[in-house]
Order: sequence, then C-alpha cells, then structure tokens
Amino acid sequence: QVQLVESGGGLVQAGGSLRLSCAASGSTFSRYAMGWFRQAPGKEREFVAGVRSGTYYADSVKGRFTISRDNAKNTVYLQMNGLKPEDTAVYFCAAAIVALTPTPDYWGQGTQVTVSS
Repeated sequence: QVQLVESGGGLVQAGGSLRLSCAASGSTFSRYAMGWFRQAPGKEREFVAGVRSGTYYADSVKGRFTISRDNAKNTVYLQMNGLKPEDTAVYFCAAAIVALTPTPDYWGQGTQVTVSS
C-alpha cells in the first residue's frame, strides 16, 4: 500500500511558476513509476508527466513543466513554469508498479492549481 500526499498548489498569475510536491509512504518508493495527472472542471482526468528511469510529458506541458524525483526523500516534484490559464485544474500525484497509464495503482487526494489571466 502506498499513500501519496500532495502540496504546493495555489493561485498564480499567467506566466508564473509553482512547484508541486508529493510525499509517498513506504520503503519501496524507488520501484514505482511516479507521475502527475490533472483534472479541470467538466473535463476528464489527463496525464501530465511521469518518471521512472526517464521522464515523459504530455505535449501540452513539454518545455514548461519538469518532473523529478528524490528517492531518498520518497518525494516526486512537478516544477511548472510559464503557467497558462488552461493549466488550471486539480493536480493529482499517482504511483504505479507497472505503468501510469491508463490507470495508476495509487492516487493522492489532489491539490488545486489556479492560473489567473
């Protein structure tokens, strides 16, 4: 069992930056693929970024967002730069033994990110 706790969401103006953090419980953190998804009002939850040995991103965030992990701290981060109003969503941390998509094994509770124009 893995528990995920996100932090770092908030309100930011367009063009600004935020860094999300996700702290994971358990001693096998390094074995999991970790990632971030987001869900905007009225839309389906969508993949944003993932990391295991390498990193991968949705086309909509490439060049603006950076995912990283610190296995010593059981934490995964999402650095978000150049934020746009369309990035407004609840962001969810996720963990998977095999693959993050289509559905991860574990979810965090979510953190709200709001980008004002």
